[in-house]
This record gives sequence, structure tokens and C-alpha cells, in this order.
Amino acid sequence: MLRLEEVHSHYRKIHALKGVSLKVREQSICCLIGANGAGKSTLLMTISGIQPVSSGRIRFKGDPIETLAPEEIVRRGVVQVPEGRRIFSDLTVKENLVLGAYLRHKKSEVAASMENAFGLFPILRERREQLGGTLSGGEQQILAIARALMGTPSLLLLDEPSLGLAPLVVAHIMRIIQKIKDDGLTILLVEQNAQAALELGDYGYVIETGRVVLEDKATALLQNERVKEAYLG
Repeated sequence: MLRLEEVHSHYRKIHALKGVSLKVREQSICCLIGANGAGKSTLLMTISGIQPVSSGRIRFKGDPIETLAPEEIVRRGVVQVPEGRRIFSDLTVKENLVLGAYLRHKKSEVAASMENAFGLFPILRERREQLGGTLSGGEQQILAIARALMGTPSLLLLDEPSLGLAPLVVAHIMRIIQKIKDDGLTILLVEQNAQAALELGDYGYVIETGRVVLEDKATALLQNERVKEAYLG
């Protein structure tokens, strides 16, 4: 579904991505693990069109998207849940969800998607008139995922969904991600919690200082001595 071919990206003079190539297969969870500053979030921002591509190709469903504006990439079905959730704290849960469907114009479709979100995440139905900033960290992460799903993506980019959450909440979020995948969505998951990500994923890549240094099936990476030593404690 998604293919990156020798993608380079720069923050001014900083060479952030150095020839990254990877594939995300349809209806799979592909994991990207690495240390802070390795380039994980930059990669997602580059796929989303927010961070410019210096050279290389990004293909989604066979079509090049590396020169498209972010809103056009969303329109084609690639939606990102950013690191830190970034919900609108002063808006209600319902209003946050509506904003996730900003490219859709039929009220009936938006209402149907919201009902689907409430079915998938019952806690959001209970909290629908509550301000986003008053939710717990886990509830905010659920809202961020639900808001992304309101855009009816075919590829979901998840950036550090476990960040700052307690272990029991992390386990709940991972179950939600698994259910979304079982429902047919393709996911590219960026995580510092390598154990949780690889236990969930189908395939994985390890990125270090802007380069992919290792790739394999997620089950194999869990047993890889290099991965164990560097990321699994």
C-alpha cells in the first residue's frame, strides 16, 4: 500500500532522513522503532507532506505523493495521529470528532462516522459533551485515534500512542489498535515501546540516525539479539 524509495529529508542543514526505504503492506501493522531523535516522527511528517522530501519517492497505492499538499494526502486516505495527541482542549469530544471529518461535506456521512466512533469507543459517547482537555491521558489518546478515523483513512499513521500512559492504559490502547487492524485498516506504528509494538505488529523496521538499519518480521525482531540489547532492555 505504501512504499518509500530512498527518501531523504532535511531540517535546514540537518540531514534528518538518509535514504529511507520501506514498505507497508495492506491490512497489516508495520512497526517503526528507534531511539529519540532517530527520525521516526520526521518520517511520519514526511509521509504526511508536512516535512518536505529532499529526494526519493513516496508511493501510496502506486501513485507518487511526495509533492502533494498535506490536505491532498489526507484526501487520498493517509491520516496521522500525531505524537502527544494534540486534541483541541477547549472543544468538546464531539467537536473534536467533527473536525476530524473536515474534508467530508455530507452531514449524513459525518453523523454515521461519529456513530461508528461511539460504537468502537463507548467512553467517547459518555464524554461527548465534555471538553477534550478534561479527559484522562488514555481518553485523550482514544479521542485522537477516533478523530483520525473520522476521516475514513485507508492508512493510519500512529506516532507514539503509548507516550506518557500507564502500563494498563498502554495495553488497552494496543488492543484498540489491534481491533482497528482486524477491521481492515492498515497501520504504520511508530513506538519507543518496542516490546509492545513488535508484539502487536506484523513487520518491523529499526531506524537509527535517519537510516533503516534492520528490518524483519516482528516476531523475528523480538528475538534479534541486537534489538533485545538496544530496545528491549
